[in-house]
Amino acid sequence: MAPSRKEIVVAGHICLDLIPRIDAVRQSIGELLVPGKLLNVGPVVTSTGGPVANTGIALHRLGYPVRLVGKVGADPFGDVVLGILRGYDPALAKYMVRDAASDTSYPVVISPPGIDRMFLHCPGANDTFGEADVQPDHLEGAALLHFGYPPLMKRIYGDGGVELSTIFSRARSMGLVTSLDMSTPDPNSESGRVDWQAFLSRVLTSVDVFLPSYGELCFMLRETPQEKPDPAQLSAMGDRLIRWGASIVVIKMGTHGLYLRTAASPPAGLPRHAWSSRELYSPCHTVKLVGATGSGDCTIAGFLGALCEQHATPEPAVGFAVAVGACNVEAPDATSGVRSRADTLARIAAGWSKNPVALSLPGWRHNAQDNIWHSPRDPDPFGRCA
Repeated sequence: MAPSRKEIVVAGHICLDLIPRIDAVRQSIGELLVPGKLLNVGPVVTSTGGPVANTGIALHRLGYPVRLVGKVGADPFGDVVLGILRGYDPALAKYMVRDAASDTSYPVVISPPGIDRMFLHCPGANDTFGEADVQPDHLEGAALLHFGYPPLMKRIYGDGGVELSTIFSRARSMGLVTSLDMSTPDPNSESGRVDWQAFLSRVLTSVDVFLPSYGELCFMLRETPQEKPDPAQLSAMGDRLIRWGASIVVIKMGTHGLYLRTAASPPAGLPRHAWSSRELYSPCHTVKLVGATGSGDCTIAGFLGALCEQHATPEPAVGFAVAVGACNVEAPDATSGVRSRADTLARIAAGWSKNPVALSLPGWRHNAQDNIWHSPRDPDPFGRCA
């Protein structure tokens, strides 16, 4: 089956990553950043960052038609961002917004060998992105709207979710499935002081698919994160998010894999018998890890792409998502490891192995055919569990 030709709209945060090459150093980061000190660095690597670029370009590389809706300044950094997008396909910059009153967002990534990275971050135009930046013609005829990283966008998080709910409600009224991804707020920032439970309880009433990471979710729900996520905790969090309105909850757990929980009624267009009240878990594929930048964004691209296929069902969607995320980590940057849809499916079909399950899954049933686990309360309507 060819990829769906209905477009996926990816909106929200976008930035230009500036990564100076820093050769081997012996000092700590505190010793490096000393007033008056000169530190020689190498050439700077520039790349787009954020979900608009990462998830959007990953979908493009997979072969799905995509529209990107982000905001940059009318400045040289904005020229670079748009130039990178046009390098993939000129159409990818068509719906991007340029704001002469804002600067393009950029982080300077300080990453000396052997020392944890730190970031100097300018939020720029992302802080002014709002309802007016997602116009009806951006959405017309599309299948799905995905929005990413509200905690890094001041106008979006600053009103408790009212404006974001308006964006999603408009998309739904035009027949689109709606999807939301988050980022971890800085606890010491304004974003870190937001009542995220109130935010989510408002916004999820107009969200079909919610795809946070485990760490983000623990922060926002004030849960204690576990070194190895507890399936009982995942189930409780999934049920809570569904009560707040989400139809499909996908929790990204890094090297621990992907968890899915669905409501009794799936979004319009999905087969009810396949998606009703499901609870699945998949470990990650076995890979040689090169870099994890953008792995969550690419996993989301895999899931959303699969979701837009005709007669989509949960097991292939989860399987495709973890496969796209695994391809991503085989390259150092955010998207170049992503292969075409056909190549990714062929790799799965060839028996690509998955990691041993590190989570405790008492009572869960294993389907050896696709290496996906079904919870004790998963109805498994196809009777495929071994």
